[in-house]
Formats: sequence, C-alpha cells, structure tokens
Amino acid sequence: MVQYLSTPLDLSFAALSDATRRGIIDQLGREDASITSLADKFQMTLTGMKKHVQVLERAGLVVTQKVGRVRTCRLGKRGLTAEAEWIEAHRKLFEARFEALDEIISEMKREGSDESAS
Repeated sequence: MVQYLSTPLDLSFAALSDATRRGIIDQLGREDASITSLADKFQMTLTGMKKHVQVLERAGLVVTQKVGRVRTCRLGKRGLTAEAEWIEAHRKLFEARFEALDEIISEMKREGSDESAS
C-alpha cells in the first residue's frame, strides 16, 4: 500500500476499500451515531472503531464531535462527487473499449461465416 496518500481521491478510495468503513458510511447515511454505538453494531472494540472512523475523517467523509465523553459521528459535507465523476469517466472509457471489441468480434464472425459459405 502507498505510504503517503495525498490527493482527496486517494484518501477516499483507500477509506472506502474496507467493507467495515463502507458499512459505517451506510449507517451514518441513516443517522448520526456515537463511536460506541457503531462499535456495538459492527461487533468490534472501541479502539478498532476509532481507527476506522479516523481513516474516514482523514478522507473528509466523516466528521466527529465530542460532547462530554461521547464522540458523535456524522457524514462529512464533502460527499463523493469527485469520486463519482472519476468512476463515470473511467466507466465510459471501458464501455467504449468493450463496444470496439464487440465490433471486432462481430466482424470476425461475419468474415468466418463468409469463408465457410464459399
């Protein structure tokens, strides 16, 4: 893994590469939650959950606020617009390449059927 992630996309994709962190994002999309309640929901230690939340915070996907002894987590304001745009651009690139490949295969099949008909 790259030691020094720098761009927001790097941080976001690294944060979202873990199923637990994606689950945290899903949960916080429904309602804000304390680290304790998230740890309970995901059946992990508070220390483990704090580490996951810190990764999400570094990526700007989650923000936390401590009131007394309770640290509450909520979705960050940054959202995933840049990530969605990056994915969409690459999806279009792959789609275009697969369409070109489909055309080549169709052409080869036509040529093959023409040769067998002769």
